[in-house]
Amino acid sequence: MPEKDFKTSRARSRSGNPMLSRAARTGRPTEDHELLAPPGSEERRFIHTDTWRVLRIMGEFVQGFDTLADLGPAVTIFGSARVKPSDPMYRAAMEVARSLGEAGFAIITGGGPGIMEAANRGARAAGVTSVGLVIELPFEQGVNKYVDIAIEFRYFFVRKTMLVKYAQGFVIFPGGFGTMDEFFEALTLIQTGKVENFPIILFGSSYWQGLMDWLRSTMLAEGKIAPADLDLLTMTDSPEEVRDLIVQSAQEQRQRAEKEARARAVTREVLGPQQLAENENG
Repeated sequence: MPEKDFKTSRARSRSGNPMLSRAARTGRPTEDHELLAPPGSEERRFIHTDTWRVLRIMGEFVQGFDTLADLGPAVTIFGSARVKPSDPMYRAAMEVARSLGEAGFAIITGGGPGIMEAANRGARAAGVTSVGLVIELPFEQGVNKYVDIAIEFRYFFVRKTMLVKYAQGFVIFPGGFGTMDEFFEALTLIQTGKVENFPIILFGSSYWQGLMDWLRSTMLAEGKIAPADLDLLTMTDSPEEVRDLIVQSAQEQRQRAEKEARARAVTREVLGPQQLAENENG
């Protein structure tokens, strides 16, 4: 894998020496826990810590942006941390990540075990950058040994921004509440126009079919969503289809950008630099 000048983050994976979160190391509450706690009797301390917490949140955004700015095309893969290497979904996640890596995409995960480890492992096998964005939790958690670049976040919402910002799509493997959280947040961002041209692929039809049936029979039937909302989702059991869908989406995006660039170039030729500058300046 060609070396890139990535800045090292606060947390870096070391084989045989997994990183533990600050909360796990010290036994203190997580920063998210303290942020979301209601004001107590120590009001003065509460106001003080919240004021400084804003700067800490800003620092996490800066660190994430700075570390991943040169990552290039990437795909984020979600799924359960409880999946073992003997599970067929572990092997499928490895294959999906490897296939995407060979197509030129870096792989981003939550950096933990299970599906996340499998995806980082597939990225490593393909020789592409393997990223783990780890969240501080009140129990022991380590970065899996297949992560090349790891960042530990104190705040869920900062981490979730990074999982979306540097990805060209999501692949969602079977998982629990955390996986569902990311899944539906991504759907909401697309539905409300916050992100565009962002494929969401559900891998494992036997796992997801019940949810899709419920979305149609209940949400759609009661008018809570529209038929077009369900078109935002693709369900598959094929690693090759995942790769092809992501590649197609990326190519269409590049083609659209190229068309817009050509249109701007023609406009400049027609109007000339002087006239175009006058138009842009009102």
